[in-house]
Amino acid sequence: MSRNDKLTKRENGMQILKFILFSASAGIVQTLSFTALNELLSWPYWPCYLIALILSVLWNFTMNREFTFKSANNVPAAMAKVFGFYCVFTPLSVWWGSALTGRGWNEYLVLFGTMAVNLTTEFLYDRFFVFRGSINTNRRAARK
Repeated sequence: MSRNDKLTKRENGMQILKFILFSASAGIVQTLSFTALNELLSWPYWPCYLIALILSVLWNFTMNREFTFKSANNVPAAMAKVFGFYCVFTPLSVWWGSALTGRGWNEYLVLFGTMAVNLTTEFLYDRFFVFRGSINTNRRAARK
């Protein structure tokens, strides 16, 4: 049974906190993979960013689905919705990242700024679209 519309203020706050913490761990995955590719291979910004982003998204989706939103919804359907988000976000962020680094901005400043935009927009998208109607429906939520 979904309690999506009946979350308390505390539950909403905990959901935001968990999302931030799991996103921070995904940020570590993204930063480490970006740094390895950027420093070891000397590739342009965009392939380093794109590979690191994909690894980060897979990690973040898995953790937030299970622990933040506690969703038992259809994984392929939820992942398809997240894929839709990244069909818009990725080209835009690759474009502005390449444009800014091409104008001399530091790659890491651009990366962290992009990660902040991603954190905010993805939380809202996940909370109100991807997991809407399935929050607190997995076994972890049922135990409480």
